[in-house]
Amino acid sequence: MIKEFMGKDFLLNNEPAVKMFEAADKMPIFDWHCHLSPKEIYENREPEDIAELWLAADHYKWRAMRSCGVDEKYITGDASGYEKFKAFASVMPSLIGNPMYHWSHLELRRYFGINDILSAETADEIWNKANAVVKAGGFTPRELIEKSNVSHLCTTDDPADSLEYHVLLAKEDFKCKVLPAFRPDKALGIDMPAFLPWLSDMEKRVNVKINSFTELCEVLLERINFFASLGCCASDHAFAYVPYEEATADELEAIFAKAKNGEAVSVVEADKYKTALLAFLAAEYAKRGWGMELHIGPMRNNNALMFKKIGPDAGYDSIDDQLIARKLSRFLDSLAAKEQLPKTILFTLNPKDNYVLGSMLGNFQSSEAESKIQFGSAWWFNDNIDGMREQMKALGNLGALGKFVGMVTDSRSFLSYPRHEYFRRIMCGLLGDMVEDGLYPYDEKALCKIAQDISYNNAAKYFGIK
Repeated sequence: MIKEFMGKDFLLNNEPAVKMFEAADKMPIFDWHCHLSPKEIYENREPEDIAELWLAADHYKWRAMRSCGVDEKYITGDASGYEKFKAFASVMPSLIGNPMYHWSHLELRRYFGINDILSAETADEIWNKANAVVKAGGFTPRELIEKSNVSHLCTTDDPADSLEYHVLLAKEDFKCKVLPAFRPDKALGIDMPAFLPWLSDMEKRVNVKINSFTELCEVLLERINFFASLGCCASDHAFAYVPYEEATADELEAIFAKAKNGEAVSVVEADKYKTALLAFLAAEYAKRGWGMELHIGPMRNNNALMFKKIGPDAGYDSIDDQLIARKLSRFLDSLAAKEQLPKTILFTLNPKDNYVLGSMLGNFQSSEAESKIQFGSAWWFNDNIDGMREQMKALGNLGALGKFVGMVTDSRSFLSYPRHEYFRRIMCGLLGDMVEDGLYPYDEKALCKIAQDISYNNAAKYFGIK
């Protein structure tokens, strides 16, 4: 018998899965890693139409459209919102097997009350229906966040950011707590073209000249304290691989001076600098009880021509395939040896490393926190049915799946919160299959608690939110 498309029990194949999802679906959302704009949340502007909500900053949709031969004019170019929407609708039937197909229809159903199937043939009708709903109101950033039952969210903020909109939001009567998360990638990227412009921005922010590695650390400490004053509980870092190269204080100062003078640094020099600076930051995170997220494995800006035309974060990144285990182990061990290892969440973009990270967790657990070292949710190219199931299966085989801190949107779109429903259905479906196969007892109370913990409670406890 053919199941109804995305019916009530979508991805839930048995009674235990259905019962768990009923429990999980009641939980609020803690989106502890996203790329939403605090400025947009504060300004709380009404959107013009569904195209602005759906297509303005979603590189997942952009990649899908490019894969179907859509001209860039209708993706990031100067076509109208209606034309871009029509172009996206036209590719939808080809996205069989892509999570974008499910996400898009979940968003149409949950926010617009539209159950129609999106295609070139239905595009005009859905465009008109959706925009009528938008015009009726309820689609400002704050309304969408509240409608999605988001209790807390952590934006992604550079140390040089003013955080002015976080300061303003803290004074607002807004149910959701919008917290900054510390993302020092540009500070760590001494080998990147953006390093010197960033250093200049930081000097302007703190009104101090930064002439040494030591002075940089002092300034970053000042910024960490500022972030903490606004409720920051998380830091985030992206690496193709986590570096580990030891260096003396004199070497670090020489490497910094070389970069400050505009000279190129070698790979080894860059890794020495990154290792020392990340270790300094990690020790400060540990003092404050912050979670340190390490996103490992992206290969960014692969298309030089399109990078020049459009810039970063436009859908031209992919999965790297470097060896990551040994240096990651040595870095974590160097912190643990000094009792300076913070709560750490390890994400891999390459699923070949699921068992590498899944097994790394157990080397550095302690009683400081339940599952202090976490295996982050299936991320970016992996946040699909197979990717999520495989990540959770690896964690279940190697660690404590019941203590998993769950899903994040990692999104720039205010319509992306049904991805949490998608994750919860996949998670409950996986656990339900285990019960049906006799791998875990059918204890409804215990199972529903596990589902609710993974959906919300574990992350709230891990990051210390109330």
